[in-house]
Amino acid sequence: MKRIDWPTVRADFPVLQQTVRGRTLAYLDNAATTQKPVAVIRALCEYYGTCNANVHRAVHYLAEEATRRYEATRARLARFLGAAGPEEIVFTRGATEGVNLVAHGWGRKFLRPGDAILLSVMEHHSNLVPWQLLARERGLALRFLPVTPGGELDLTGLDAALAPPVRFAAISGASNVLGTVNPIARIGATARARGVPLLVDGAQLAPNRAVNLAELNADFFVCSAHKMCGPTGVGALWARSDRLTQMNPFLGGGEMISRVTLEESDWADGPHKFEAGTPPIADAIAWGAALDYLDALGMGAVCAREKELAQAARAAFAEIPGLRLLDGGPDRTGAVSFVCADIHPHDLGQFLDSRGVAIRAGHLCAQPLLRHYGLTAVNRASFYFYNDESDLAAAADALRAAHSYFA
Repeated sequence: MKRIDWPTVRADFPVLQQTVRGRTLAYLDNAATTQKPVAVIRALCEYYGTCNANVHRAVHYLAEEATRRYEATRARLARFLGAAGPEEIVFTRGATEGVNLVAHGWGRKFLRPGDAILLSVMEHHSNLVPWQLLARERGLALRFLPVTPGGELDLTGLDAALAPPVRFAAISGASNVLGTVNPIARIGATARARGVPLLVDGAQLAPNRAVNLAELNADFFVCSAHKMCGPTGVGALWARSDRLTQMNPFLGGGEMISRVTLEESDWADGPHKFEAGTPPIADAIAWGAALDYLDALGMGAVCAREKELAQAARAAFAEIPGLRLLDGGPDRTGAVSFVCADIHPHDLGQFLDSRGVAIRAGHLCAQPLLRHYGLTAVNRASFYFYNDESDLAAAADALRAAHSYFA
């Protein structure tokens, strides 16, 4: 693994250079959204300044250049994720829309009353609510893999959990609360042996680990650019080509058709069938710059740096009186969730903000998982590669001060 000058990397992120509440910003809410390097900001501005036009529709220079850059990111993302080709990548507004697209386009078409969907207790609401809506509409049952006391998925009964009437499974690649990285390849292999299609919510996995879709044994995979140093408003659904062919379109309109009469329409092939209307062109193009940036660092280095910081944070936070860390599996992302005795998470979050430390406070869009732990809200400090020891020290100092302030 190459040696990286992390202070130089940090300098690539303008937002981290500012002061907040009179102190240098310590941004530790990366599981919610990551900051953007200069290269991504520049790519966004360059599109609007040099080739702002709609894609796939005109033959003039601006449209051709916009289309070229837009499709280059599709190909770039396919390589980043290890997809067979760009024809398997559908641009969406984010991971949430990707899950909804599959629920609508595949679930509505193939799931019947009495069928069941397998999820897990640690799912983000984005990979739970769409299936609840579909279950209510179609008369489906929802089943759940439990969580062990150590914060891992309990897979002791995995084969039985995937038995009929289960006909679909949707599992997070990593928990946004616990940081636990789930053994998706094992789950996918068992699901495939049972003939059960698997969707992986990769919103927390793709930013933090090298992903090779060929090894995951999945049928669908979703992710969001804004959690990968890219812009908000764009994400992707990867699906095996045969699954995309099987699916019905999610939205109707321009671009997703091949022929339209007054009475009926035929759909476009491949991913374009699911990209009705004007897509997030500028955001998709800038996402390509973010992927280039991550690749230049190397996802192995990103993962190692994140683990180093998160491990140090857990050790430092464990020394703070009254602070309880939530357990996670042996392989974790940079998410470190905790509660402090007698301090409401929202109060603690505001106290840390007064000292320039940005963390998350609340249910983290994972109410069932928190309920499993007997909690309604927690705090989360989530680290990314551009964080450094000063961020950790600022957070630990603020937590110690909070303990004294609220005592």
